[in-house]
Amino acid sequence: MNATPYLTLIPLFEELQSERLIMRPYRESDAQALFEAVAESRDHIRPWLPFADTHQTVEESRDWIIHEQANWLTREDLILSIWERATNRFLGGTGIHPKNWEHRYFEIGYWLRVSAQGHGYMTEAVQLLTHYAFSSLAANRVEIRCDERNVRSAAIPRRLGFIQEARMRNHMAAPDGTLRTTLVFALIPSDLCRPLNEMPGDEKQRKTLPDHFVHRL
Repeated sequence: MNATPYLTLIPLFEELQSERLIMRPYRESDAQALFEAVAESRDHIRPWLPFADTHQTVEESRDWIIHEQANWLTREDLILSIWERATNRFLGGTGIHPKNWEHRYFEIGYWLRVSAQGHGYMTEAVQLLTHYAFSSLAANRVEIRCDERNVRSAAIPRRLGFIQEARMRNHMAAPDGTLRTTLVFALIPSDLCRPLNEMPGDEKQRKTLPDHFVHRL
């Protein structure tokens, strides 16, 4: 497979939209909204995410955003903010983490502010981002990893038809220092044309899968 010679020239997007959401790279003006979302969610995200005790000031959030803007330009990391279209409320973050551009291997991560839980926002966001990875980035592999104890996080790839490929015991330290078991979910292009009755998940979940996840793009 040919290497991509100039990563900075890979075309990306200004924003992605779904029925209820807008996803776009962070702007410096988002610092206040990001700071407030992390502040309200610290206890909720602390077991799973290492940044729970960062973003202690708006200036720290602004500094983080500037670094992520640089990563976007160099294509080292593609971090996105998630906004509710109807209200322009900041909901959380997601992103495509390139593991290997040459092989088009990507990982998706995500977090949702605590007051936005229970509305299906993150499933909608990950669905849109997964479709983008396959249709626009020619992904050969899209992966999602999470702590086994994070039931809400693990439910998203299962709901979207990802294949659980691994359960890695004592894989890495969780933010609290304990060793965690990591679940690995993935999709590859051949998974996108499987008949619905061969997709993982229960019948109700399979009926909600978008057409572009079960037909070749």
